[in-house]
Amino acid sequence: MVSALPMLLLLAALLLGVPIAFALAASGIFGIWLITGDWNIVFGIMGSTPFSSTAVYVLTTAPMFVLMAYFTASSGLARDLFTAMANWLSHIRGGLAIATVFSCGIFGAMSGASVAAASVMATVAMPEMRRLGYSEELAAGTIGVGSTLVILIPPSVAMVVYGVVTGTSIGKLLMAGIVPGILLGILLCLVILAWVNLVPSHCPATHRIAWRDRVTGLFPIWPCLGVIFVILTLLYTGIATPTEVGAIGAALAGIVGALMGRLKSEAAFEALKLTVRTTAMIFMILIGATIFGYYMTLSGIPQEIVRLVIEWNPNRWVVISGIIVGYFVVSMFMDELPLMLITLQLTFPLILKLGFDPIWFGVITMIMIAMGLVFPPVGLAGFIVSATANVSLMKVYKGTSILTIALVLTTILLMLFPQIVLWLPTTMR
Repeated sequence: MVSALPMLLLLAALLLGVPIAFALAASGIFGIWLITGDWNIVFGIMGSTPFSSTAVYVLTTAPMFVLMAYFTASSGLARDLFTAMANWLSHIRGGLAIATVFSCGIFGAMSGASVAAASVMATVAMPEMRRLGYSEELAAGTIGVGSTLVILIPPSVAMVVYGVVTGTSIGKLLMAGIVPGILLGILLCLVILAWVNLVPSHCPATHRIAWRDRVTGLFPIWPCLGVIFVILTLLYTGIATPTEVGAIGAALAGIVGALMGRLKSEAAFEALKLTVRTTAMIFMILIGATIFGYYMTLSGIPQEIVRLVIEWNPNRWVVISGIIVGYFVVSMFMDELPLMLITLQLTFPLILKLGFDPIWFGVITMIMIAMGLVFPPVGLAGFIVSATANVSLMKVYKGTSILTIALVLTTILLMLFPQIVLWLPTTMR
């Protein structure tokens, strides 16, 4: 009963639409009281947790990455990226969809927020693909799944939160996502090519752009590529900490936008407001998850799960496969940060006990979160694309469900060849 009642309270609160931070906190408080029967302990935890869970230096990385995302979005750099990629790929069947994937990947290297990528790319890419006769399923699905590249490619806010919660090196985590992110992008392009060749009606038109326009279209994106080069170089070499890289990246994104005449004072102020709002949301969820974590620790549920699995003595790959399937199912009903913060309390001790690398598991977790962002019924990126591009949610999910094949293939390859994830972090200083 001690285990079941708080879980049932959490489920009921989520079904009733209670904000996830308060649902976690309320169920955690209820669970702590059930176990201890002492309100002094409950009030003590409530009094200390808001400060102890958020007054962590490395957490300042998250708002810096969020600010960089909003500066990048407000500066219109995503439109330059899409135009440049489209100029070079529009003569290929499905070329604009592939251009969207590339744009999402490069935009992700300057933003770190998949929600921002989905919103911006829906505004930029959807009208052009509609004009050229792309089906709404293909166009919206590409934007939705393409935006998930942001979770893997640094800087990634979700990676930062994973690193803080699990005590894993944030710098190595961020670098570990690069090769899997590139792999996912390539597989996504291949799935798009297969789709449009098997069902040509989804992409009836192609056209060629003059070489002069192709070359001139590259000029506006050089500042973006320069910022990305600086960020990745600083992370890889260890010259700056991830927190310092976040601050430098946000400053460079703002400077580039201002010098290009795109980031006006009103847009910059709006970006700051959105950053404060998003950061407050992240921190509130962290506080709620920490209170819930105290309950989990007192109940002994994670330790009991580890004990039962060890006694069962299964093949560790069977266990990790079960965890991945579990993530996929739960991700259909829960947003990315709550999913990660709740499940890691159960899964992380288990994967360590079974000898899996925490950096490898971090990347696997990000891919599961990516699936949750685009898969029905709660996929947040799907909702954003639907609302921003004025597309039926069913059409969005039809497109993302087909393109999720790329996410599944990426997961399988990373399980078969863990060095895809671990190679780059091992070369860091």
